Amino acid sequence: MHRLTRDQARRIAVRAQLLDAERPGDVVEVAEQIGSVKIDPTAVIAPCEHTVLWARIGFGYEPGHLQKAVEDDRALFEFDGRFRPASLLPALLPRLRRREFRPQTQEWLDANARFRRDLLARLRADGPLAASDLEDTSQVAGNDEAGWYGSNQVPRMLELLSHRAEVAIVGRRGRNRVWDIAERAYAGVAELGYDEAGAVLERRRLQAAGIAKRKSPWTPVGEAGEPAEVEGSAWKWRVDPDALATLDDDPGGRVALLNPYDGMLFDRPRLKELFEFDYVLEQFKPKAQRRYGYFAHPILLGDRFVGLVDAALDKKKEKLVVEAVHELTPFDDDEREMVDAELRDLAEWLGVELSAAEAS
Repeated sequence: MHRLTRDQARRIAVRAQLLDAERPGDVVEVAEQIGSVKIDPTAVIAPCEHTVLWARIGFGYEPGHLQKAVEDDRALFEFDGRFRPASLLPALLPRLRRREFRPQTQEWLDANARFRRDLLARLRADGPLAASDLEDTSQVAGNDEAGWYGSNQVPRMLELLSHRAEVAIVGRRGRNRVWDIAERAYAGVAELGYDEAGAVLERRRLQAAGIAKRKSPWTPVGEAGEPAEVEGSAWKWRVDPDALATLDDDPGGRVALLNPYDGMLFDRPRLKELFEFDYVLEQFKPKAQRRYGYFAHPILLGDRFVGLVDAALDKKKEKLVVEAVHELTPFDDDEREMVDAELRDLAEWLGVELSAAEAS
């Protein structure tokens, strides 16, 4: 049983997400360590996949690097709204092939068996194709109360088939995904056995987290790693032994501005337990109920969340306008300068001016 101070546990979590002072060198290195890079089109500052990589690599990152890693080098692949390292495929595919859906979803698939066959046949004959190239021959419409899909059933069917490794995303035309049959997209992947694959995925999740609750629906790591206790926490933790081995080699902290969909923020209960940071994304709240802003980016300084920055590109995309920097605890002069410097660097990376919002 490893006994960790809260500072040590936070440092492990920050370093596992490549947010300490020692920056990674490239896109693939980031994806291999943190497991995935979230894709989201909300571009208040820049699309999520780019700000996630900027927060880690800094000025060494250019958007073209991600495109090259995915489309040219095939070192990354897109699945379930994220770019993931190709090294995960041998473990991911056998788990997907035995994926079970909830009864309502399976009933929809069964009712649209002919539609499924039509899509697979068309992709096999003419793929790769975008969803807009495929005909909707569905027999039954799906229940879309959340409003994700609209009346066309093709995107819904493609998503579900990708979760059973029958189709795969093989590229993009702008923001539109291009699909193909999985047997062609994943040709040559040497798959692991089902149980071994599950264990590998648990180890990779723990690698990305550094430390996680033993039984967590947010970060399911099972028996990966080694047991740990954290000072002041009653949780049963698992810790990555590789992270423990380098705990004393602390390179120090820095400021990171995190996209609201950054993986560091995904496990909200862990965020509150370790960092005492109760983060709520206010994007879907009415404006009058927002405290920090529509898409406020949390500010990580070292191993503490110290504030949130409400900033956005202006309509002409010529300025990064900072509406407010919300300090969770008052900044000292050094902390304020570090945060200001990171905002200046972000604006320079975007190729725009940094500007404070005008008082109304």
